[in-house]
Amino acid sequence: MLYLGLFVAGCVAFSLSAICGGGAGLLLIPILGYALPVAHVPTALTLATSASSVSRIWFFYEQIRWDIVKLFLPTALVGVILGAWLLSYLDPVYLEVCMGIFLVSNLPLLLTAPKTSSPAFSQLSGWQLRLIGFLAGFISGLTGAVGVLFNRFYIRYGLSNTEIVATRAANEAMLHLIKIYLYASLGLLTLNTLQIGLIIALAATLTSYVMQSVLPKIPRSLFAKIGYAAMVIAGVLMLNSALVRLKIQHEPELRLEYLAKGLDASLSWDTLLYSVEFKYAEGFEFEKVVPFSSLSKEQQLFVYSLQALYAEVVIEKVFTLTSQSYEAYFYDEKHHLLKKVKFKSAG
Repeated sequence: MLYLGLFVAGCVAFSLSAICGGGAGLLLIPILGYALPVAHVPTALTLATSASSVSRIWFFYEQIRWDIVKLFLPTALVGVILGAWLLSYLDPVYLEVCMGIFLVSNLPLLLTAPKTSSPAFSQLSGWQLRLIGFLAGFISGLTGAVGVLFNRFYIRYGLSNTEIVATRAANEAMLHLIKIYLYASLGLLTLNTLQIGLIIALAATLTSYVMQSVLPKIPRSLFAKIGYAAMVIAGVLMLNSALVRLKIQHEPELRLEYLAKGLDASLSWDTLLYSVEFKYAEGFEFEKVVPFSSLSKEQQLFVYSLQALYAEVVIEKVFTLTSQSYEAYFYDEKHHLLKKVKFKSAG
């Protein structure tokens, strides 16, 4: 049942991708996130998108803009290697948040008349195209998909519907093959990931065959509108998925408290606590919980002299525009605050 659902989702996503000029990967990221570990999602997506790119090159070969490919591809290869390498060290969820915000920011373009060409984009220099290629490769290596993220570039460059699909496929096919090798070398190509990736790849190939006769019939203005709509929808889905995972992983909590002489806002993240306090008479203070061991010996002795009377103590470092200090919060067994002491290095 799971595999059937993923196949149907793949058919829908890659059908929309063909009509929108891309975006299947971004649409599938939140769906695959429920079937695979986060670090394995890029691998499954790459298997599917590589099949999609190869099949689209086969069906739309004559529409490829090789003048763009020759500038885009070399730096994209560098970017994808760097992105795949960083995948072992970085959590891609933070990049997904940034990508989601960028995609949603295309909402104004959806509500205005589409521009089929623009001098600012049609006259891009060689180094600008190479930079776009590097960014596309880097993000693709880190998340497994770029999709509609760079759709604005293709749409405003003046390419036709089929040229966008064909040129994107040519730009990305080699990247996907390299990513598969890199992910496998990093231990991210498990049997379950391979099975799910191949199921989505089958859906991608099938939709490429069907869409070869549909794309030329879609009006250019409608194609652009659908492309921008896909960017916004993918951004909303990606933001929602990324924020849910952040909540599960780090249990963030934001609290706002009105004080008699000001306002206190605090953010807890994992075991860390950050807060910003505003007092009418003193201005802003930034506070961060720090370990007891970060205090000097003199400070530690001062806190020890008070701690014996209480069950727990929490140390915060306080920053203002002109000074730094510490605050010690003393609690009882039920974590009720009993006392607060502010001190500096002299105790």
